Amino acid sequence: QVQLVESGGRIVEAGGSLRLSCAASGASGGTYNAYAMAWFRQPPGKEREFVGAMTWIGGSQYYHDSVKGRFTISRDKTKSTLYLQMNNLIREDTAVYYCAAQDLAKYYKGRYNRENEYDYWGQGTQVTVSS
Repeated sequence: QVQLVESGGRIVEAGGSLRLSCAASGASGGTYNAYAMAWFRQPPGKEREFVGAMTWIGGSQYYHDSVKGRFTISRDKTKSTLYLQMNNLIREDTAVYYCAAQDLAKYYKGRYNRENEYDYWGQGTQVTVSS
């Protein structure tokens, strides 16, 4: 059973930067190569939305248009940790941010941005952008 724990959320001024972390554990054999990982977010009063995704083995990445050029997903295999680097933050980025994991096959079928295609979720971390 994969477990995900996000951290790093806080209040940040508009124009600033923030890096979120998602520590993964519980994968069979301690490797996450069979998974794709993603970040989603839920703004206040709105539905949860896709932010970006990548495979743990590396390669292609996908981002929502609203964060392209500002957000970057990466992972550190040695620490089993996924990151979301967020630059040039705007008020509209205020949300609870979640990391999630899905079977790699779903990712390659193009289902990387579908919330209901993810099997494992973290508890979320709050990011508030002040102006």
